[in-house]
Order: sequence, then structure tokens, then C-alpha cells
Amino acid sequence: MQTPFSRRGMVSAPHHLASQAGLDILKAGGTAIEATVAMAATLSAVYPHMTGLGGDAFWLILWPDGRNVSIEACGALAHAADAAFYAGYDQIPWRGGLAANTVAGTVAGWEKALQMSAEQQPNLPLERLLRDAIYYAEHGRVVTQGEADLLKEKQSELIGNTAFAEQFYPNGEPLEAGSVQAMPGLAKTLKILLRDGLRSFYEGAIARMIAEDLADVGSPVRYEDGAEYNAALKEPLMVEYSCGHILNTAPPTQGVASLLILALQDRLRPCGEAESADYIHGLVEATKISFQYRNKNIDGRLEAEQHARDLLNNTAALDDSAAKIDMKTSLPWNEQTQWGDTTWMGAVDHHGIAVSFIQSIYFEFGSGILLPQTGLIWQNRGTSFRLAKAGWNALTPGQKPFHTLNPAAARLKDGRVMVYGTMGGEGQPQTQAVIFSRYVQHGISLQEAVCRPRWLLGRTWGEESTSLKMEPGFHADVLDELRQRGHDVELLSTRSGLMGHAGALVRYQGGRLEGATDPRSDGAVAAW
Repeated sequence: MQTPFSRRGMVSAPHHLASQAGLDILKAGGTAIEATVAMAATLSAVYPHMTGLGGDAFWLILWPDGRNVSIEACGALAHAADAAFYAGYDQIPWRGGLAANTVAGTVAGWEKALQMSAEQQPNLPLERLLRDAIYYAEHGRVVTQGEADLLKEKQSELIGNTAFAEQFYPNGEPLEAGSVQAMPGLAKTLKILLRDGLRSFYEGAIARMIAEDLADVGSPVRYEDGAEYNAALKEPLMVEYSCGHILNTAPPTQGVASLLILALQDRLRPCGEAESADYIHGLVEATKISFQYRNKNIDGRLEAEQHARDLLNNTAALDDSAAKIDMKTSLPWNEQTQWGDTTWMGAVDHHGIAVSFIQSIYFEFGSGILLPQTGLIWQNRGTSFRLAKAGWNALTPGQKPFHTLNPAAARLKDGRVMVYGTMGGEGQPQTQAVIFSRYVQHGISLQEAVCRPRWLLGRTWGEESTSLKMEPGFHADVLDELRQRGHDVELLSTRSGLMGHAGALVRYQGGRLEGATDPRSDGAVAAW
């Protein structure tokens, strides 16, 4: 429960080796942006079930001069992935070549972020940023219990791709926790990036190998899809909170939902003491309104972004939405669920640059396709598209898919800067809201705000239940009161994996840093 403190720099990531890699970059004189690239690359080698170069990423960068910048490193649907391509299907398959239908934006995001880092000072050599990732890919990582459990649980879905099976199911059996496993293909790809530059992922030797391997497994992604891709700089979404301003990423992410939950909860008076029935009920009911808005309005269409910005700037509309929350009765809930796994990491350096970053291959192990020439696991983010001619997230070649990814940040009135986030699809906005409100609104220490029991509204992987799933630790009277208000409370195990892997960093105006990592993950805060 103790919150770590420091002054010169701090990072948080869901695997301790990634955190250490990021800290080493800060100690070598690198910026928070460079430390984040090092952590992201290292995670691809030590946490392959959650992230990798074959996925997408979103950045929030808060500069010490008050500037806020977002990087959208989200790939678009292949031009060949039209209705005819999926003829005979009711929905896009979750695994296999047909699921690997979008460009991977992660590496382009690294490139764009490093260009921004160079505004502060000359970058460290790329070799230094990728050094740890290459080492673990070449010499092996210790397989975590979480990775081993997922390989066993999802074996029937993942065993079909030959290259993937050779890597993760040697002799037909899933890797065991504690075993050492190298990823030589990934190491080779990282070394080519050093030789040819990050752009070679989209135009060059790596891009050609990616295109060949994707074609071999029936993916619609072609060389031309990657060659025309670039990550984009965007203005973050922002909403006013009583204690300051909260920031998140614009559509196609669900960042607006995260901001809406807190904006509505901030208007509830009284909102209740931390962990009280009023507090939990208010956040859950705010979540329902926010998700209803998201499910109707947020996807990759251009109008979605403007709609979100207009709403967040419309004080009267926010007031009206908050007034609809009945603090005594739960709104019935059976809405569409947005799934997904991911990795969040954060970094703050001695300059005061703060980074909130999230990188993902969507489902655990993405599409389940490992590209043999590059060792990359390709994402299945495009499976979120609906096989429809029009409407929300309809299949549209060249359009970006709806994203659960959304890194969060805040600038508080007392001068504190906070970066925070979590993995967990539908749980991301909910977990962000509870950590932020516990820490900012109720004064709970940062690490305790992450450690305390959490909840998740809605369906989870493969389950039809839309219950309010809660970890043990809430008072029995609170659970009874929630049930009386109409919540379908379902108790989970302690520190359930369904609650995601959260983290947070805070920089005080005088330069003091504090951080938190999630005991539900394999992560750590690293600082100096």
C-alpha cells in the first residue's frame, strides 16, 4: 500500500523488467518519451500476450510549459477488406488471417514521439532504446503465470497458426510459467529497425516481409496499406473537473467515455464517502450514461471526434445528463460490451515531461497470427468493425476501427500533473474513474487507490452476464445497499485479473514524484 516517492524521474509499467528498462533510459539522460519507447519495446519481448509491434498505440504527452499533445498511432482497415472479402460471414472472425485486417500503428507512433522528444534535447541512439528488448528477445524471458494461463486457456483458438504454435506450444504443449523462452524473429526485426530506421516497418525490408507473411495467412493487408500510413498528432480531449482538467484521447478511442464518467460524477452531490454505496452507485450510473453515448456515437468516422468535443464543452448538456442519474435506483443494463487487453505505462522525467501511453494487440495474443519472417504477432483490432453497410463502426476500407485504448492524464489546480491508465477494454474508463476519484476527490494515497478492491460493470471475455462484478473487500452493508438499488452484484476472487493492470504517476509543482503499480500485474514503479 506504500506509495513510492522520488524527484529525478519515475516510470510505471505492467512488467518490472520494462519499468527497469525505462528507468535506465532516464538515468542515461533520456526523456520520458524515450523511456516510454524503451518500455514499450521491452514489453513486446517480455509480455507478448498483451502487446507488441504488430499492434496500435496512443500517446498523451504533457509538457512542462502547459502544452498537451496526443499521438494517434492507430492503423486503418486494409483497402481490400470490403464486404466482398467477408462474404458469407456474419461477423469478422476473432482469430486467424481474416482477423489480421488493419495496419499496425505502434512503430509509427514511436517515430512520431521521438521526433517530439528531440525538441527537448537530442535523442539517445535508437540502439540504446531497444537494447533491453533485443536482449530479452534473443536470450529469453521468464514466462509469467499470466501468459502461461492464457496459453492454456486459449489453446484451441491459437494452435491453428503454425508459426505461433512453434513459438508458444513447443511439442504441442503450452509454455509453462517459469520457463525461459526467446523470440529470435522479434530480435531480428528490432535489429533491422536499428539498421534501416523505424520507417522501414512501413516502407522497406520489414514492410515487405510483413506483407508477404500476412498474404500467406489470408489477411487483406497489403504492402501499400502500410506504405501510406503515418501516425498523427492530435489535440487531446479535455473536460473541466472541480479540481482541474482531465485529458484523454479523441475518437476512435473511447477516451470521451472516461471523461464523461468523471464529469458526471463530479456533478453528483452528495457523491458519498469513498467505497460507500452512494460513491459506487454514482460512478456506475455515470458509467452507464457514458457507455450509452459511446456505443452510439464513437468510432472512426470524422464526425465522431467533433461530436465528442462539442459534448465535453457543453456544460448544460453535462448538467442535464448528470441530473438523469437516480441515486436510489439502478438503471437496467444490457448494453454492448467492448472487449480488449492492453498495456498502460507512464513516465515522468526531470524536465517535467509526463507521458501516459497505451499499446495493444487487442485480444490476448491478438489475431493469433505470428509472422514467421519477422516474429511479430499481428493485432486483431479490426474485428471490432461491424459487417454492415452503414452506421456505427461499419466496415469501411481505409477507416480506423473503434478503440478501447485510452490513456488518461490530468492537470490539477494545485499544480499536480497526473498520468494514469489501465488495460481491460470495458474496464478502462471505469478503473480510470475510480483511481482518479479516490486519489483526487477523496485524498487516498496513490498506491492504495490502485490496490483497493475494484468493480467492473458489464460482460467479460466469453461471458453473457452483465452484472456488476466486484472484488472482495467492500463492506457487506454496501453490497446489500447496492443490491437494494437494483444492481446485480457478482463477487469475484481477490485481485481478479478481470480488473485490469492499472498504474499512475503524479508530479507535484515542486518536482516531487509519486507512483503506483497494480498488484494484479507483474509490474513495478521504478524511480530515482
